[in-house]
Amino acid sequence: MAYIDCFNGDADGICALTQIRLHNPVKSELVTGVKRDISLVDRVSASSGDIVTVLDVSMDKNRAGVERLIGQGAEIFYCDHHYAGEIPDHPRLKTLINTAPDICTSMLINHTLKGRFLEWAVVGAFGDNLYRAATTLADSLNLEAAQLSELQNLGIYLNYNGYGSTVEDLYFHPADLFRLTSVHASPFGFMKEDAQAYTMLSSGYKQDMRKATATRPLVEQDHVAVFQLPDAAWARRVSGVFGNQLANQSPDRAHAVITEGINQQMVVSVRAPLSNKKGADQ
Repeated sequence: MAYIDCFNGDADGICALTQIRLHNPVKSELVTGVKRDISLVDRVSASSGDIVTVLDVSMDKNRAGVERLIGQGAEIFYCDHHYAGEIPDHPRLKTLINTAPDICTSMLINHTLKGRFLEWAVVGAFGDNLYRAATTLADSLNLEAAQLSELQNLGIYLNYNGYGSTVEDLYFHPADLFRLTSVHASPFGFMKEDAQAYTMLSSGYKQDMRKATATRPLVEQDHVAVFQLPDAAWARRVSGVFGNQLANQSPDRAHAVITEGINQQMVVSVRAPLSNKKGADQ
């Protein structure tokens, strides 16, 4: 029997799996990639009796892979907050899926584990730009304002690290970053004891964001703004968190951040208005 952990390479995916493996520490095969690499289950091969955990990627994009793994005899636990579509019905598939707008995978895992590693769930929620939900979730921790700000920053930095066209754009491969976070019961322990990694993420984020915020918008109206970033590793790294910052600064406005990619292809990161969280898919 083998354990296989398949997770989105952003803050939510990393923090969700960190909670699970702190609760149940086993040696597992890690399957992950950049944040936008969401068809992860296609990369998993399992045998009868293997236990596969899938976190923070849409069931709709991975249904064929899930059905294949079931056919191979694997047991699957699937937890996510994105559109799922039709969910296969099988006794070896257990799902925890909630697509409400103010929920994320880390919060779902936190509920399952009865708040045992609540601080990591708060980090994951902040990373998914769920600031109000993260702050509410942290109420029972009785943190000082500076401590809550540290968790917020860590969530942003972990999320920032997941963006890029390839893992070569990133400061850390998400699997390596998970290996660092998952040995600390508290994110404060990670920030203190793995200070070199934390500082690298922090300084990289701040440097990239300075470049992004100096970019003038292509379009800027009351209800929408569009920014275009160049074909550069820093731009690919910062596109998502820059979109989050724009959304937080102007919550009544929709935003799009266009990043030039390989062969003049464009990647567009879209944010619905925070005051009306719908329509981004349209």
